[in-house]
Amino acid sequence: MDLRFGDSKPTDEERAAVDALLGPPESSWEGADRSDADLRWARGGREARDRRDQLLPALHALNDRVGWISEGALDYVCRRLTVPPAEAYGVATFYAMFSVRPRPATVLHVCTDLACTAAGASRLCAAVESRLGPESGVKVERSPCLGLCERAPATLVIRAGESARPAQEDTPARPAFEDEAVQAEGGSGGAAPGDGGGTSRSSEAESGGGKGRRGRNTLHATAICAPATPDRAIAAATAPESAPTEPAPEAAVPQAGDPTLTLLHRIGTADPTSLDDYRAHGGYTALRRAFALGAAAVIREVTDAGLVGRGGAAFPTGRKWQATAAQPDHPHYLVCNADESEPGTFKDRVLMEGDPFALVEAMTIAAYATGAHRGYLYLRGEYPRALARLTHAIEQARTRGLLGDDVLGQGYAFDIEIRRGAGAYICGEETALFNSIEGRRGEPRSKPPFPVEKGLFGKPTVENNVETLVNVLPILTMGAEAYAAIGTPTSTGPKLFCVSGTVARPGVYELPFGATLGELLALAGVRDNLRAVLLGGAAGGFVRPDELDIPLTFEGTREAGTTLGSGVVMAFDDTVPLPRLLLRIAEFFRDESCGQCVPCRVGTVRQEEALHRIADRTGAAAADDIALLREVGRAMRDASICGLGQTAWNAVESAIDRLGAYE
Repeated sequence: MDLRFGDSKPTDEERAAVDALLGPPESSWEGADRSDADLRWARGGREARDRRDQLLPALHALNDRVGWISEGALDYVCRRLTVPPAEAYGVATFYAMFSVRPRPATVLHVCTDLACTAAGASRLCAAVESRLGPESGVKVERSPCLGLCERAPATLVIRAGESARPAQEDTPARPAFEDEAVQAEGGSGGAAPGDGGGTSRSSEAESGGGKGRRGRNTLHATAICAPATPDRAIAAATAPESAPTEPAPEAAVPQAGDPTLTLLHRIGTADPTSLDDYRAHGGYTALRRAFALGAAAVIREVTDAGLVGRGGAAFPTGRKWQATAAQPDHPHYLVCNADESEPGTFKDRVLMEGDPFALVEAMTIAAYATGAHRGYLYLRGEYPRALARLTHAIEQARTRGLLGDDVLGQGYAFDIEIRRGAGAYICGEETALFNSIEGRRGEPRSKPPFPVEKGLFGKPTVENNVETLVNVLPILTMGAEAYAAIGTPTSTGPKLFCVSGTVARPGVYELPFGATLGELLALAGVRDNLRAVLLGGAAGGFVRPDELDIPLTFEGTREAGTTLGSGVVMAFDDTVPLPRLLLRIAEFFRDESCGQCVPCRVGTVRQEEALHRIADRTGAAAADDIALLREVGRAMRDASICGLGQTAWNAVESAIDRLGAYE
């Protein structure tokens, strides 16, 4: 028996938010006033079911306009898309940024993850919560990592409602409450010619594509305050006009302006809002060479360059592309994973904010090589400026013939649609991400079949993260041999590292593979009283101060018994309480587990409980709980369905074994 919402009705504002995305209902079966025709037949059932992938955008539209999702609004969405209410409720409650209970229109998210915890996030939270009571009209929520680790502690303010001014993605960042106007999900997409699917996924009206299309009028305002103090965070939430201006992306790149940079060379030198400036700095040279080479030769170049995934799995990119391109089933899809939610990671954010056209070009090349005509860019919901910059870049590329029916006059059709996440770490896993786009709970799928065979919408899909895709541009401009000469024979090319914590110059650093951890920390200005370094984020492992000669390569970190992961390097001095950090890691995995498999769902809770018990104990008193932690950790690693459960014990294990955390 399915869930029912009784007599709950949507308000006019809620209906308007949904209709702005999906268009007005065509019959009473979808929520329109009943007519004589509706009494004789039902229309639109199959077409509505084909729009299931619009469920997440519809929830965003409601949350952006009203601030929460009522039963009546959810019931209206279910009628429009013919989604069972129980399934829609399961999706709405899956994401941390949504609420199905009434809350104020303004929500202040205070990051409490690792870098922010080390920078005093608990004191910030306590001060803000004590001063912002219910009468303030602001809801304070403790948040996992906001991707602003270089400016910890960080806060994000989101204010629901219809903006009084239109979106201005074309303009540079401006002060006041909103850094750049952020639109609802429906306005960030675009129709893909040649999609071949014959469903709403190729319908301009239903995808809510470019300027002037449906879904453009539901706006919400955002403000980022980092580094935050109680006064600044409260002012950003209660006095929009006093919100701080977001610094330029190059502020997060200590090497900005260095002519030897490969991936970051345009950040700080080219205007990220200008397509002409991007092309003047070498933009679209790689795409032209890709068309000159042909799709098969592009894949060979990527394979010969030795490029592997930069998200942590390090799977050879060329093999993934070749496997997708060879599939006879069509259409093929390209998915860019821009949902970097690993605590300590912010490199993709800096790339998207500082060089958005590079990602658009790289996605076009990847799609051309793999035979895809439609791409989805899945962007984490906590990145408002990246959303605005990428939306503008996609629209400019479409206007100038670099996306659309005939890319660069080559007879190749490709377009990109942005899909916003809503606060779910698990959606960084590729199959969970596919489920999220399709309008389902973001839970991982069992493999096989692998995404190259049956991925998004059951079709062959290639999925890469932002840094991996951007690496394709220098491969094509300098050639595979020259690219492979950078780094080491088995870890080729440049790598981006996110350095944060107790260092003098936190930010994104670009180094060739093979540089040592000590060399990187010397650039960042590590302090003398270093206690530990966390590599790979919450899913990574700790190393000691006497292990700074570890080479930053996939094989080097593996031999050292740790992991490179996505490039997180978080330094902690002896003023940071290590047991509190470990407890925060355990809390993070407990909260972010999707709950689909028992080892992870139960194991993450047991891990947190054990760490609570031994927080103030050492030696023999903690021995039994440490033994329990090892047993639970092995079970999660061996039996969890995806990487979240398999790595949830890594950091705690390394802290016990390498750092003697509880001795």
